[in-house]
This record gives sequence, structure tokens and C-alpha cells, in this order.
Amino acid sequence: MKDDHKPISRKAFMDELARYRKGSVTRRHFLGVTGLGTAMAVMGGTLPRMARAQDIGNRVVLATWPNYHDPADFDAFTDATGAYTQVNVFGSNEEMLAKIQAGGSGWDVFVPTNYAIPTYVEAGLIEPLDLSKIPNYDPASYDPRFAEAGTIDGTVYGVPKNWGTTGIAFNSDKTGGVVDSWKTFFDGARDQFDGRVMVHDYQLTTIGNALVYHGFSFNSVDPAELAKAEELLIDVKPHLYAISSDYQPAMRNGDAWLTMCWTGDGKQMNTDMPEIGFALGKEGGEIWSDYYAIPKDAPHKEAAYALINFLLDPEVNAREALAHGYPVADSRTNALLPQELLDDPIIYPAAEALSPLEFGAAVTLTDPNRAELMARFKSA
Repeated sequence: MKDDHKPISRKAFMDELARYRKGSVTRRHFLGVTGLGTAMAVMGGTLPRMARAQDIGNRVVLATWPNYHDPADFDAFTDATGAYTQVNVFGSNEEMLAKIQAGGSGWDVFVPTNYAIPTYVEAGLIEPLDLSKIPNYDPASYDPRFAEAGTIDGTVYGVPKNWGTTGIAFNSDKTGGVVDSWKTFFDGARDQFDGRVMVHDYQLTTIGNALVYHGFSFNSVDPAELAKAEELLIDVKPHLYAISSDYQPAMRNGDAWLTMCWTGDGKQMNTDMPEIGFALGKEGGEIWSDYYAIPKDAPHKEAAYALINFLLDPEVNAREALAHGYPVADSRTNALLPQELLDDPIIYPAAEALSPLEFGAAVTLTDPNRAELMARFKSA
């Protein structure tokens, strides 16, 4: 097939992507203008190599995080296999764990964060992965920092999706400038930003950043240190706009001016509204990596493997990254991304900005003191 599509500049591509994500143009227009329509047509020529509906069923259920995928890629997966992707969105690893522990989640694929995987393995809730069914996963292409948590005692239970940070999104028109400190974040919530601040509905980050405010480890389970974090959170609670992990709507409409924020959400908002910035707390905070994994009781395991393998195709993964704005640890995917994206300080912060950050620790997921603290905070 002859390709008459003229190359598009990187800036024009990013402009068209922003228009598509806002809903200003149709998917057909976006694919046509950027040339991705041709690429997907070429992909269509390779479909006989993929599992078809009669092999994997007509549905696959994915439990994942907010604003974390390009819906067009699920459409492409359906075109390729005949299987529809049902997406369930969650705001914390605690929610995901509780759902799987209860049994009968119906999930085929889920996206746990690095620190949660040991708990799933210990409880026998997660499937050891058959990597022969995920040929698009090439361990040598991944930065080990963001891949190693998926392997426990030599067995692979998760393959890397993305990595990122947990920082602060701020509306500079309202805050008067950059907010890059947890001290400013929490103190401001009780003062000049009263009623305009959001924290996650997620104990790891909300408690963790309250601990960092006091100079403690993000992962602390020390009772005395947790008591100080609780004192801060209870004090700030009446001044918050909301406790929610779905904070983009309030930030975009101006009801909230500040929020705890994950990398991709920060990039998505900044692309559409440049006055919304993203910064890491200079005192510390979280760096994380997320994984694709399969629950032990997944009802459609062949479909699960097919979906994971599809999403890890470097070209598909590059489209995902362009849509969600999270950094990818796969060097094959990064080679396909515009240099502007790779140079973006929101997505790829400087090493010195990352150095104070901590990966979440497994103990924080199951520590009863942290769970009880979060419950008291939410009910206060």
C-alpha cells in the first residue's frame, strides 16, 4: 500500500493530540492528520498473528487508574482480536487489594504499584506470568529501577507499565506562582488557599506527604511519627476542598487551586491549561512504578495475556504515553516519542529532583495503624 501522508512536525503532532484529547476533533481526524491512521492500517495487516475472538473470548476486564490509557488503543485491540476491553477505575492500591481479596472481582488484568506486589504474592492472589505469552515484553529494554519490583524470588508476577512521581499540581494564576513544598501545601491549605486544596483518597500518598511535611520518611509506620501526621491531617481537614483521587475536574474548572497529583495528570492539565503547573515537593515524597498483572482467579486469562502483550508493543505503548503523559521505562518506546516529550521536566524530572523521593514500601499497604489513621481522617 502506498503511503501518501506527509510527515507532521512534532509540534503539530502535540497540538493535534491536545485538540483530540479536548474533544475538539474526532478520532478519525486525529488519526488522519497525524498519520497514525496509516500506521494502524499497517498494524491491521499483522492481525492474523494475534489471538482472535474465538481464542480469547469477546471481553477482557481491566482494573486501572484514572486517566491512564488512550481509549483509541482499546478500540484497536478490539479491531485486532474481537475482544472488548471493559475498564474499571480505582484510586488506590487499598481499593484494588480489597476487591481482589473479596473474590469474584471479574478482573482479567489489573495495575498494581510496585510496593503492593509482595502482598499479592504472599496472599496467593496473583498469577505467575508465562512470559512466552507476552513476547512484546523484552526485559533488556527496561530500566531495572522500574521493572525489578515485578519479580519476586525469581518469578515474574508483573511487567512494567509506567513509572512516575507524586507531586503538587497548582494553578499559578490563583497561587501566585510555583508551589514546590509540602510545607507550603499544607500550611497554605489552612491559610491563603483555604477551601481550595485537594488530597488523595489514598493513604500511601496522603499520609506519606504529611509525614514528609514533618521531615519523616514517606513510608514511616512509627506510631509517634504517624501521630504527628494525623495531627496535621485532622487540623487541615476542615480547610480542604475535597479528598479525592479524581482531582482533574475540580482543578480544571477552578474550584480547586492545589492538589496532590500524579505525573501524567499534571502533564495532561498543563498541556490543556498552561497556568496549571506541576512540581515535586522539595522535602521528598514518592517515586513509583506500576505493573500489568493477572489475578489468580481471572476468568479470561488468554484475553489478559493478549491485552498485556498488545499494550506493550512499542508503537502502541508510544501512543499510550502521548495520551496519558506518564514516563515509560521501555527504551524501545522512548525511541519513538517526540524529543519534546522526553525533555519535559514534568514527565522526566532532573535527577536532583528525584533524589529525595522514595519508592513505597510493602509494609505501608497492610500496616493497621496507617489504615486506621486514614479512616479517622476521612470520618473527622
